[in-house]
Parts: sequence; C-alpha cells; structure tokens
Amino acid sequence: MNRILLIDDHPVYRRGMASLIEAETDLQLCGEAESVPEAQRLVHELKPDVLVVDLNLGEGCGLQLIKSVRAQDIHTPILVISMYEENLFAERVIRAGANGYLNKAEAVTNIVPAIRQVLKGKLYLSTVMAEQLLRSQLQGQSDINSPCASRLSDREMEVYMMLGQGYSTKRIAAELHLSSKTVDSHKEHIKEKLCIADNNSLIRHAVAWVMEL
Repeated sequence: MNRILLIDDHPVYRRGMASLIEAETDLQLCGEAESVPEAQRLVHELKPDVLVVDLNLGEGCGLQLIKSVRAQDIHTPILVISMYEENLFAERVIRAGANGYLNKAEAVTNIVPAIRQVLKGKLYLSTVMAEQLLRSQLQGQSDINSPCASRLSDREMEVYMMLGQGYSTKRIAAELHLSSKTVDSHKEHIKEKLCIADNNSLIRHAVAWVMEL
C-alpha cells in the first residue's frame, strides 16, 4: 500500500482529493497538513511514499517545502498540484526537486495517474510542458513563457505572487520566515528587474498579473 501525505491549506479541497485517493486499492492517505511546519513534522513522523503539495499554503509555500525536504536528503517523490498555469511554475518546482506538476483544474481526472507516475520514479508533466522543459535544458536556459517568471528568482517570485494576492510586507515576512528588511530588499530587486518605478506601481503590477493567472 502506497501512503500519501496531502499538503494543502483548503480543507474542502483536501477532502475531495482524499476521497479520490482513498477510492484506490493501492493508495492510502496517511496524513494531511496545511502549512510548511506541519508538513515538515509529518514527513518525518509518517515517512509517506508520496507528498502531494500545493504551492499556496497557510504558513510558508510549497516551493519552500520542496527545497527544505530535498535539503534534508529526503528522496520521497513530490507531486505539486496548483491553481497556477504549468508554464509559470512547473520548471521551477522540478528544478527545486519535485517529480511532477498538475494543474488543479485537471486534478479530479489526473491525480491518481500522476501519483502512480511519480511512484515509478518518473516525471509527471503535460506533453507540452515536458517538451518545453527538455528544450530549455538542451538550450541551457529557461524557456518559460511568462516574462516575470524568466526574470525573477524563486524567492522573488514568491514575494511578487503574495504582493499580487494583497499580502502586506509584514505578512509576507511572517509567511516566508524572513525579516521585513529582507522582503523590502526582494521588492527592490523585483522593481529593478521588471522596470517598475515605485512600490504602488509594483503592487498594481502584481495584482494585475495574479488576476490574469
């Protein structure tokens, strides 16, 4: 029996995914978490066979969790499920150490095949994204479609995304376990890379970007 740890901060969505997993005879839900600290604790306590991770969590973010797990030399397969388009984050999460990326809009029909794929030690991506990732590796550079995604570091992308969701500097700092000064520094780097003049323009730009996702 393959044991699954489900990490998502939406209880209703977790319940839906749990029902799909528990309907399979070869899969078992061994635990649920809604934040990075809780997930880190359960990874060590439960030792699941697969982590199913959302990028948006109640405390911290999925990308942060992936890097933390891999930094501890834990090789458990990780499948990311997110509302964000594949071309925005799939390459980032794969490079961070994840084994697959699935859009939430397709999760109802594809969650079980995706879990089984990563259990076999294979990547789970759409055909289009797999070709794009291969092309970027062959060319030695990122071929992500989004201009924002191609210019910002992973941490800058997290800050930018949270700004677009209406988070204050103080809340971003708390969620990502950073100082407000460090968040302000990331904001300055984002403005420089995206040629944005001031903080008000940065927030408007980030909100507009998030609404287009």
